[in-house]
Amino acid sequence: MSERYIAAVEISSSKIIAAVGKTVAEGHIDIIAVEQENCVDAVRYGIIQNLEETSMRVTRLINRLEQRSGIAPRKIKGVYVGLSGRSLKSISTTVELNLPPDTEITDEIINKLRTEAMRHAIDSSLEVVDAVPRIYKIGHAEMHNPKGTIGNHIKATFDLVVCRPEIKRNITRALPGKTNLRIEGFVVTALAAGHLILSPDEKKLGCMLVDIGAETTTVTIYRKGYLQYFATLPFGGRNITRDLTSLSLLEEQAEEIKFTSNAMPRETSSSLNINGIKTTDITNLVVARAEEIVANIIEQIEYAGLKDTDLPGGIVCIGGGTRLNGMTELLHLQSGMPVRIGRLPSYVTISDPKGVNKDIIEVTSVLYAGATLSNRECLEIPVAEEVPVTGTIPEPEPVDIEPEQPRTKKRGLFDGLARRLSNLFSGPDDDSELME
Repeated sequence: MSERYIAAVEISSSKIIAAVGKTVAEGHIDIIAVEQENCVDAVRYGIIQNLEETSMRVTRLINRLEQRSGIAPRKIKGVYVGLSGRSLKSISTTVELNLPPDTEITDEIINKLRTEAMRHAIDSSLEVVDAVPRIYKIGHAEMHNPKGTIGNHIKATFDLVVCRPEIKRNITRALPGKTNLRIEGFVVTALAAGHLILSPDEKKLGCMLVDIGAETTTVTIYRKGYLQYFATLPFGGRNITRDLTSLSLLEEQAEEIKFTSNAMPRETSSSLNINGIKTTDITNLVVARAEEIVANIIEQIEYAGLKDTDLPGGIVCIGGGTRLNGMTELLHLQSGMPVRIGRLPSYVTISDPKGVNKDIIEVTSVLYAGATLSNRECLEIPVAEEVPVTGTIPEPEPVDIEPEQPRTKKRGLFDGLARRLSNLFSGPDDDSELME
């Protein structure tokens, strides 16, 4: 990657985050500025509901980024946008091609398979946004990279990543439609996070990446090095918050109290209260909803046609829902699998003190995907406009100058002597004789 500036926007159900990164070396990127705004009412389940509110908040974020010392005087002209939402999921499909005998498999053949896979008929309410190859088969041999092999028949299994068309359509209407930003590309956030957060060994062994958001929880399962399952569950941390509002709390109060609670059930009851509400009532609501979320996450392994023993790489968790005390411990206890919190790799650095590693994983994943998959530049230095000339300087009037008459110089004694000395030391009159 050549040195350049990349910008990304991640629009979720609880907040909008915008970030600017700078490529500093091959495969390395530095996050130099991060800004965020809450958007509780503007976005629901990952789909923009209020175009005006969303575009206004994105514009404010961009303006704040452009004022940061590491960015000014550059202007953000384009952004990569993350795709997320409850309709995002994967659908497995298989395509095949008959080839002439002894055909070498080329990029052209592989791309033809991918194009054919994306044309496969699916539910008319969904749009295909990506086709992720799972496995190729040449004859009887299975492989992940068939390029350069020889065969007369190729078969491929793809995971089609699909979503409701409203997700992309509303983003397009809110950003280029109401701001001066151009969309450089859409990036499926969950896949970008899996590429950035999970190690190659975890993917080969088999592992699950879980992103617990405000209103959705995304589950992606990898095995043998590649994506095998992708689903979005329609609940998240805000379900716990809304449960707590049943105790006569405002949503802001419920959100604050939630993070002082614990997803794990208490061994002993407590008589304490918070704002006049018994902590046991709070704990019962938090634990019940947390257990429901965890149970649904674990159930995805069975939906993928796998067992927990097929995923020795364990579970990697990201997202705001992991901030709830005891959430990862509950997931470990209920699944019996190793669980860890996902973090950005060492080749992604954060210069902005506002950017906390675990809080900007999603937007950074989108940004990194944009940097590695394209050579586009998102920021531009404004060109100074030429000031139009308002008047002209009058040209001076021509002045007639009489030619100077040559003056006759009298020759004296010293003139003749000088002429004779010059003739003594000078060469021939024609210099061409000295040139080869």
